[in-house]
Amino acid sequence: MSELLQTPLTAWHKAAGAKMAPFAGWEMPIQYTGIIAEHTHCREQASIYDICHMGEFGLVGEGACEALSKIVTHNLDKLTPGKCGYGFLLNEEGGILDDLIIYCLEKDEYMLVVNAACIESDFKWIEKHLPEHVTLEDMSDQTSKIDLQGPKSYEVLEKVFDSSLRDLKYFNFRTVDFKGLPLIISRTGYTGELGYEFYLPSENALALWEALMAQEEVEPAGLGARDTLRLEVGLPLYGQDLDTEHSPSAAGMGWMLRSEADYIGKGKDREGTELLIPLSIPGRRSARHHDVVTLEDGTEVGVVTSGSYCPSVGHSVALAYVKKEAAEGNEKFLVKGARTSLEATKAELPFYKEGTARMKLVD
Repeated sequence: MSELLQTPLTAWHKAAGAKMAPFAGWEMPIQYTGIIAEHTHCREQASIYDICHMGEFGLVGEGACEALSKIVTHNLDKLTPGKCGYGFLLNEEGGILDDLIIYCLEKDEYMLVVNAACIESDFKWIEKHLPEHVTLEDMSDQTSKIDLQGPKSYEVLEKVFDSSLRDLKYFNFRTVDFKGLPLIISRTGYTGELGYEFYLPSENALALWEALMAQEEVEPAGLGARDTLRLEVGLPLYGQDLDTEHSPSAAGMGWMLRSEADYIGKGKDREGTELLIPLSIPGRRSARHHDVVTLEDGTEVGVVTSGSYCPSVGHSVALAYVKKEAAEGNEKFLVKGARTSLEATKAELPFYKEGTARMKLVD
């Protein structure tokens, strides 16, 4: 078994008593004081997350926009400098190789942010489909990512940085100076709350983390709380809710495919035989990844991809791929685990509807 990778903040997490566990080849903090407490703090105040395991690629060269448009589903014609966008990397059959955010730094210059488990495969796939005059660089090792999330995150931001960022809109970003090195501040996140994601040279990661931790509103949160927060607002996780066996439409995200470019997998985005549906489950007992979904008469129709008790909605929820005819023709299901059978009702996303992600900070 290969040794787990560590982020520039791993020693800090261990000193703080974090529970550590493997994730996508990395040793990552799962929780500090507890998942529910960290979840609630993020919904009410501000939390910071070590997301340094994510991958970052730089792409530059004359005609980079046109070249990249043939590989990803993002509408790059509308992605002007200072804006970022979410989309997919598809294979020829329309299956999802990864979901990623692309940042337009300048004309024909981009930063791609990919999932940790997909760094090597994504890089090879993209590089394979680029013309020679466009350069792709893996910047993951020298780039760190820290997320600040929660309704009080702007108050924290204002204390840590001199420049005003109140006018920074959702899915926009700006580069500022921090400790003499560039730092990208992006108004994005994975919790459904007002928040910011920071990209900076790895040698400055600990200094930023400690500057954020010095603010009274801030507490650290692990990947456990990040998972329950994202699930409550219906955000998918690659490798569980998104994969090569399903298209964006099957995952309920076909509406995002707005690019007019002839990208890889275009026209292959069919719903297929399964649809990803949200399920509401009463009580605290939760469904687990790979639990079987059946109709009320016991007929197997699907499988759970994500499931958890979610503190902000007060009960458990799940996402599951269910046969199309069953997903469209039924409201009631059963989720069968190793020892339990849970009643589940088809729901609507997001489960939690009070998130502050799009909060207006200026009139």
